[in-house]
This record gives sequence, C-alpha cells and structure tokens, in this order.
Amino acid sequence: MAKKIIFALALLCLLAGAIIGYYSYRMLYGPALDLENQSTVFYIKSGSNEQDVLKSLTEVAGLRHPDFAKTLMQKKNYQGNLVVSGKYTLIADMGLNELIDHLRAGNGEEEVLVTFNAARTLSELAGRVAVNIEADSADVAQKLSDPEVARKYGFNSATFISMFFPDTYQMEWDTDADEFVERMAEEYKRFWTAERVQKARSYGLSQSEVSTLASIVQAEQQVHPDERKVIAGLYLNRLKKGMRLQSDPTVVYAVGDFSINRVLTKHLSTPSPYNTYMNAGLPPGPINLPSKQSIDAVLNADQNKYIFMCAKADFSGYHAFATNLNEHNRNARAFQRALNERKIYK
Repeated sequence: MAKKIIFALALLCLLAGAIIGYYSYRMLYGPALDLENQSTVFYIKSGSNEQDVLKSLTEVAGLRHPDFAKTLMQKKNYQGNLVVSGKYTLIADMGLNELIDHLRAGNGEEEVLVTFNAARTLSELAGRVAVNIEADSADVAQKLSDPEVARKYGFNSATFISMFFPDTYQMEWDTDADEFVERMAEEYKRFWTAERVQKARSYGLSQSEVSTLASIVQAEQQVHPDERKVIAGLYLNRLKKGMRLQSDPTVVYAVGDFSINRVLTKHLSTPSPYNTYMNAGLPPGPINLPSKQSIDAVLNADQNKYIFMCAKADFSGYHAFATNLNEHNRNARAFQRALNERKIYK
C-alpha cells in the first residue's frame, strides 16, 4: 500500500513538473506579445530603465506574462547600460526569451526617415522633424531659435534657416536636438563644395545670400523647376542694376498671410525688411527652406537680359518675361484681366 502511495505521489510530482515545464516553455518560447499585426514598432526612450521597458511592453505591445518577464529580465541582467534607447521592431510570434535577448542586444538603432519640405520658418521645421525622431518639437524649436546656436555655425537668426536643406534623411530614432542640428551642419558643409563657393563669389554673393535669392526664386516658381534658372538670371540682372527685386512672394512673407493669391497695392507698402518693393537688395534671410536644386539654379543662372516678369495669363504656371517696362506692362495687364475673369480678387 505504501508503495502505491509513493508511486502515486511521484507520478503526481512528475505530472506537476511536466505541467510547470510546459507552461514555462510556453511562456519562454511561445508568443510573448498580443499584437494585432505581424509586427510592431517599439520605442525605448533615452534614460529608460528595465521597469519603463516592462511597462511600455505591457501597455503598447500587450506583453502576456509581465511578472515572468520581470524575473527573466533580472536573470539576464537586462538593466542599466544594457537598456539601449532606440526604435525596435517586434515580431508577433517572438517568444519572451527571444524578445528580451533582442532588447538586451541593443539592436534598436534602426534608422528612421526624416522628411521636411516647404517649411517657411524654423518653428515649422521643428514640428515636422520632431514627428520622426525622439527629440521633442519644443526642444528642437528652442535650439533652432537660439542666436548662440546660429552663431556657432556661422549664421545669424535670419540666415540660420539656410543651413537646413529640405530633403529626406536617414537618422537614428533617438536623435536629440543637438545631434539633429549637427547633422544638418554636416549636410550643409558637404553641399557647399569649393566649386559652388566660387560660383557664389563670382556673383558677389555669400553662401547665405545665394540661399536667400534661391528661396525667392523657389517661391516664384513652385510648379516648373526648369524655369528657375531663368528667374534667377532675371533677379541677378536687377541686383547688378541696383533695381529693387520687387518680388511678390517677399511681400506675402512680409504680410504673413500665406493665403494671399493676389498681391494688392495695399500689400506693397507693408513695412518689413523682407518687403523687396520697399527695400533695395536682398532680404535679411531666406523666406523659406530653399532646396539644393533651387540653390544650384541660382549658381547656374541663365545668362539673359530680362528684368521683368509676370505670371502667364494662361495659368500654366510659367512666366512671361520682358526686357523693358512697356512689354512687361502688356504682360501684366493680360494677367490682371485673367485674374478678374476668374474672380480672383485677393
């Protein structure tokens, strides 16, 4: 009888061990996450510890066994410097053992694509950049608006915007504000080769002045980039002759109302250093983020004799150019009639 009891107890212990082993195996190697899709992106913020990671995994990725995960993290010494910030890809069928090994290996340096185009101000730029990297938009905006930071890279508050080329960049997700600015400084230096610097000097312009003119050219022609060299040539002609640029986009920038479709006489007298109807020469800085292509359009400007231009009356997006005022006035009247016909009054 005693042997039967001992056998039964042994069998019971064996069964209990098997059950515990089975569930332990399931927790270790079975799907650790409750994901709706086959994979998800998981972010570990800078300064996070293992408790923060555990909490985020539970809240964001549906971690199935948080208590067991905590024990396993301790056994694998996943803490301190081994908690690496970054962007991680988690797979739905990833087991807990594999998951923690993946995080512990610090393979979170997956790069993200940071794209910013058509920003008019550095504050707009900050908002667009911060969507894709860890840095908060307020931190980026503060860095971009700091005159000392601008001076560090050889700019002032008005020209600093010219250091940021609109494009798509690969960056690590945990890029902070300082690292972002430094990366843009590197891109700026890489673009401005000795050849480009020499071309700028041949026009009597600094790099920042080229960027400022490029921003105007870009604002004038947003539809057909092939026309930018012609426009650049026209503005260079006006600068050489000491004529005011009289660029409508600078007036719109000065007014600060970017919904304006028709620049009116009342707008032309807007007091602002950016208003090229009121002031001679170039504005203090760019009126947008000029692209590399727009800058190259200025550096390789068309050698023409135009000093006037007006949008074509066919609304094709191209311009009617003129070498004299009489010809320009004819073009301008045709365009004004076209605006009136379409009832575009402001």
